[in-house]
Amino acid sequence: MNLKGCSSDALAKTKTNYDNFLSDPANLKAVKEQLQRSDLSPDQHKVLGVLERTFKCYITEDPAASQLKESLNEQEAKLAAARNTMKLGYTDPETGSFTPASSVQLRNLMRVADNEAVRKSAYEGLRSVGPFVCEAFLKIVKDRNKLARLLGYQDFYDMKVTAAEGFGKARLFEMLDDLEVKTRSIMETARERLATEKGPAALEPHNQSHALAGDTTKATDPYFPFENAVDVWGRTFAALGIQYDGSVMTLDLCDRQGKYSNGFCHWPQPAWRHADGRWVPAHANFTSLATPDQLGSGKTALETLLHEGGHAAHFANVDQYSPFFSQERAPTSVAYAENQSMFLDSLAGDAAWLSRYAVSREGQVMPWQVVEQLVRNTHPYSVFMVRAMLVVPYFEKALYELPEDQLTPQALQTLADQAEERIQGGLSPRPLLSVPHILADESSCYYHGYVLAEMSVHQTRDHFLGKYRAIVDNPQVGADLTSCYWRPGNGSLFLDLVRQLTGKPLAADAWVARLQLPTEGLLDKEKQEYEAAVKAGPKFKPGQEVDLGMRVRLVHGDELISDSETDGGFQGACAKFKAWVRQQYFSGN
Repeated sequence: MNLKGCSSDALAKTKTNYDNFLSDPANLKAVKEQLQRSDLSPDQHKVLGVLERTFKCYITEDPAASQLKESLNEQEAKLAAARNTMKLGYTDPETGSFTPASSVQLRNLMRVADNEAVRKSAYEGLRSVGPFVCEAFLKIVKDRNKLARLLGYQDFYDMKVTAAEGFGKARLFEMLDDLEVKTRSIMETARERLATEKGPAALEPHNQSHALAGDTTKATDPYFPFENAVDVWGRTFAALGIQYDGSVMTLDLCDRQGKYSNGFCHWPQPAWRHADGRWVPAHANFTSLATPDQLGSGKTALETLLHEGGHAAHFANVDQYSPFFSQERAPTSVAYAENQSMFLDSLAGDAAWLSRYAVSREGQVMPWQVVEQLVRNTHPYSVFMVRAMLVVPYFEKALYELPEDQLTPQALQTLADQAEERIQGGLSPRPLLSVPHILADESSCYYHGYVLAEMSVHQTRDHFLGKYRAIVDNPQVGADLTSCYWRPGNGSLFLDLVRQLTGKPLAADAWVARLQLPTEGLLDKEKQEYEAAVKAGPKFKPGQEVDLGMRVRLVHGDELISDSETDGGFQGACAKFKAWVRQQYFSGN
């Protein structure tokens, strides 16, 4: 993160200390002894049960396994530090000069740059991540598999999914295979359509994002001013009735050199309740990689705020008698965690939300013509997102199943390319080896969670629309999310929670039905919602004070920009942040 006092060595040390605590057999032994007591209350039994589940995910009685875990922590920390400081960027095709750029900036360039040579250079910049990390990463892959097999699993992927989701790799890929089969023909049709509409070159990895989003991004950009993103996020969540229950949130939104190359949200302090009823609110840190003066950055920032802010809302509302229910590692289900954030960031694609919250600096609501263009340009190709999500778990599955003597740099790149071609129909605009999740222990063999979560998002949306007829600005939605999905924490299984809220087992049906919906039918529905929402307006007007039940700190690295506790509330903090953004990025305009 390029913060003062931080180092890869310190990170590895704290992670090892945490792992040692979780994997100490004495802790599991003590929990099992307490579970034998006959005088336990239901709450005490529940707490001991989640402690037992958690410790079982990490106990490694074999000394060799413990040593291997410590070595992996050190290897992963060194690789993360190297990846964060690598010389990443693109070469200007006209001048030949090298321009440093983060992976997020490179991907954004591929969306908005009109010069194909610039887009190709940005893509090549992303492709350079693979060769840079491959040697160290392959050693990590081998050691991860050794660790998993020492502990009795098929491989590392099987170990990770079993610990996090409560079922094994075979069951996971039964579910993913069903989605893959049901969306393959939709993808093939979409690729044929794109080639027909934009020319065969649009299918090239460096051109695809631009062909899909170039015009749309330019049309929508004025309605997503970056400096207003925090205000819009706050008003959106307040109108849904979402509260953060006394949390402290630190937001670090803008890109800078050496910053971790992906948005995330983590909790130095999980939320929990003491046995005597005292409440311990969460402390959350979340980050994104925005470049405010870059085309499309405002929409990206807002979607990140809705997503990571959704994670923060979820974990802020876990109300159980131990912090073990609200910590983010196994046995907390990846799909469970991502379902909350992805449901909330899905609002940014709804006409009912756009007509309330997508507003220009001049106060103009996004016109229907722009919303219509957005739907026409994106809906027929929304299957590409499905396939881009699916490709990561299929690649990691193949990677950890590859015999150790075949794990070479060339084989790694070939495996990645083959996965992209099989699942996405061609090389991907986001090369697999540039996806940061695959490198770090906590996010490796994790991406399937996004897929299962997106299944749940569509199923949950169908449930709310059927029950309440509206999601945006509906406080009952926030109440139901809080009581059913959030309060239990990892004390309930993800699949059980989905069935409990929606009344159905998790399935891909709602997602596939959305993909199959004709564009004209979707437009008719969206136009009705747009017109009704324009008439109603947002529940909270721009700049109106809202109470989210939290303290918000906006920072840029070690610099404190604003603090709702000392700057006059949420809107006071937003006002100072807006001024800072204007000064830092737009002062020459």
